[in-house]
Amino acid sequence: MSTVSYKDAGVDIDAGNQFVENIKPHVKSTLIPGVLGGIGSFAGAFELPTGYKEPVLLSGTDGVGTKLKLAIDSKKFDTVGIDLVAMCTNDLLCNFGEPLFFLDYYATAKLEVDEATDVVKGIAEGCIRSQCALVGGETAEMPGMYKEGDFDLAGFCVGIAEKSELNRIEKIEEGDTLIALPSSGIHSNGFSLVRKLLLEKLGMTLEDEFDGKLLKDVLLEPTRIYVKEFKANKDKINALAHITGGGITENLPRVLPDNLKALVDRSKIKVLPIFEYMGQFVETEEMYRTFNMGVGMILVVNPKNVDSVLANTDGYVIGEIAKGEKCVEFI
Repeated sequence: MSTVSYKDAGVDIDAGNQFVENIKPHVKSTLIPGVLGGIGSFAGAFELPTGYKEPVLLSGTDGVGTKLKLAIDSKKFDTVGIDLVAMCTNDLLCNFGEPLFFLDYYATAKLEVDEATDVVKGIAEGCIRSQCALVGGETAEMPGMYKEGDFDLAGFCVGIAEKSELNRIEKIEEGDTLIALPSSGIHSNGFSLVRKLLLEKLGMTLEDEFDGKLLKDVLLEPTRIYVKEFKANKDKINALAHITGGGITENLPRVLPDNLKALVDRSKIKVLPIFEYMGQFVETEEMYRTFNMGVGMILVVNPKNVDSVLANTDGYVIGEIAKGEKCVEFI
């Protein structure tokens, strides 16, 4: 019997080493003050920033869901990494946390070095937009666990906040204004429904044209990251709600006290064309509890600060806070 190598079993150590070399400049581009050491150690190290009275570490983890399937089918790998970072860092903002560092996990049947490099390039870009550092990650080549050509992504972010600023619910009052920050597209939720409707039921292809672009580019438009807007307006925001899976219907109540509700004027929401199109085939309530509908983040702002926030962002008013049982009421 001849000898068997790890490569014979489907794992190429040399490819893994080449991948690490390829991503080093991308990782380096994300370095910010606080990063200790570089890629290649057994753990990433980060020195906590000074200036906090009672610093609290926040953490968040997420994936990209079946949006990955569209990336794989279209052979477009340079944007889903941005999505991965966005899903984690945008969540931290809702607890008034500023992102510090990020780690990723990339698992595949067979490591395709160029494809994986594009993915990490996107992750690095997401970190730059989030003003945080990519301090490490893990790449797993697991033949037999995944189908050939498939891969999966997961990410983990750590941020920092003042302990006194964590509880946003107690900051919200009747009469507060709801400001919508536009989304860049579908972001990273609801893609099982997107694929079922557009590609299966309607028979569209990723190379079809939609609203002046290829459908694949519309669907794979990366999730918008709101870190800059948050930092620029932090002292004028009572609370934030990241509009992800569950849409406005389920995410906005997460920041409300039990005795207040959100009144949202649907006529004021700047619904994106892709949602208008899908809405012809999906019930309205289902659309609003699945997709962001063009609203990526909702800010709850005291009326005295509304003009300042509007002048400092691309946001617009969609409603207000009123007395009532905790919920979203569309008007």
